[in-house]
Amino acid sequence: MTAPHPAEAFAGGPVRTAPVHPEPFLLRVDADQPGLRLDHWIAANRDRLTAELDRHGALLFRGFEVDGPTGFGAAARAFSPDLLDYLERAAPRTEITDKVFTSTELSEDQWIAFHHEMSYSHNWPGVLYFYGDRPSRTGGATPVASERAVLPRIPAELRERFERHGVSYVRNYGPVLDIPWQVVFQTTDRAELEAYCRASHTEFTWIGKDELRTRSVRQALSRHPRTGETVWFNHAHLWHVSTLQAEIAEYLLGLYGPEGVPRNAFYGDGTPIEDEAIGLIDRLYQESAVSVPWQRGDVLVVDNFLATHAREPFHGDRRILVAMSDLYVNPDFR
Repeated sequence: MTAPHPAEAFAGGPVRTAPVHPEPFLLRVDADQPGLRLDHWIAANRDRLTAELDRHGALLFRGFEVDGPTGFGAAARAFSPDLLDYLERAAPRTEITDKVFTSTELSEDQWIAFHHEMSYSHNWPGVLYFYGDRPSRTGGATPVASERAVLPRIPAELRERFERHGVSYVRNYGPVLDIPWQVVFQTTDRAELEAYCRASHTEFTWIGKDELRTRSVRQALSRHPRTGETVWFNHAHLWHVSTLQAEIAEYLLGLYGPEGVPRNAFYGDGTPIEDEAIGLIDRLYQESAVSVPWQRGDVLVVDNFLATHAREPFHGDRRILVAMSDLYVNPDFR
């Protein structure tokens, strides 16, 4: 990781900054004096930091005083005061304090593929915040990749097909295949769930006694609300069945078929997305990624449009906390 530059003139205390990647992508900001509280410092520099986030796509704060989950929540609110609840959940999470959650609670031996948070939904957070509460003994870094580096390398024919059709997401909820719909939608009321699906342009089908299948067509590309840039923005790379281990994918497909597996992604017209297309996107992300090994107290701020993130496998106790802000509603669903 690039060494920070000499101290820069920010309000509220001296810091040192340096782009981690020459693009430039991912700006590292180091506190240059002990005891510099991150929430106070962000509040004093919010406008400039928003501009830096637009330019770099992600900001890594290191060496600041954060003071645990509550202090992390305060730092996130200093950046954007209205933090978001975690609705339409894709993975189990635990709320630690008000609107501060654990990161995805998935087995430590599994790689979590690159994705834009909640890009399968009709709305999503514009900004994500991660906090290194307890970094793991080994592994567990959070790689991030810039869409400014990835999108131009996607072949024009493939991009055009995705842009024309969008992405269709099919998900099956239940205690065997995926987390129950009651957890995902944070309700036990079928009528409330059905109303949410109708409002979000999501088809739903009840299967058996209490299992649910949903299908929704969403964008493959989106436009950044401040910079106006077009970015690759979808969940196909994470949900497509080919991202599972080969033997698991083969078993599930044989048992349930393409639309019965826990999650799968298709082109918006319902035709299969080629495994090769998903493999290409994965390779582009891997080649452009910057890996961030966590240090205790680190705070990583990610523009959910401009950067995509992943998780490396790890060993040992690990707790990375997450908050979200700047709700964006897809204009097609307003």
